[in-house]
Amino acid sequence: MNAPDDIDRRIIVATQGGLPLVPEPYQAVADELGLAAEDVMARMQAMLDGGLIRRIGAVPNHYALGYRANGMSVWDVPDAAITELGKKIGALDFVSHCYHRPRHLPHWPYNLFAMVHGRDRDEVGEKVNRIAELMGVKDRGHQVLYSHRILKKTGMRFTG
Repeated sequence: MNAPDDIDRRIIVATQGGLPLVPEPYQAVADELGLAAEDVMARMQAMLDGGLIRRIGAVPNHYALGYRANGMSVWDVPDAAITELGKKIGALDFVSHCYHRPRHLPHWPYNLFAMVHGRDRDEVGEKVNRIAELMGVKDRGHQVLYSHRILKKTGMRFTG
């Protein structure tokens, strides 16, 4: 994608903190910027398709929703199965994100990561057990690394 023009920059600045929580969020952004909602949506789609922005999606506050336990499950799975398993695990409703990471042998054999949320650690453990059952023999070992505090939940910010 080409470098963003002034209108793209204005859209990025207006939406980087999130879309407005209103019935027609793109219309609200368009009204703020003096544009048509269709133009805002088309430009955001073009920026997404061109790689200028990575995603358009909700970022829930799990703590506010009652999910107090967060566990990054880390899995040692065959490299040849990483895409297949990543798609299956990432599609589970209790996994917020799932991705491939390099191993760092001999100390770190894990190559598939999946963030699991639950109301408590027991619930997270039950969900991780469901993932293990889904993987079957392709689960060659796993751990759960629990969060102790919430860290930054925003990306880079632009000022205009």
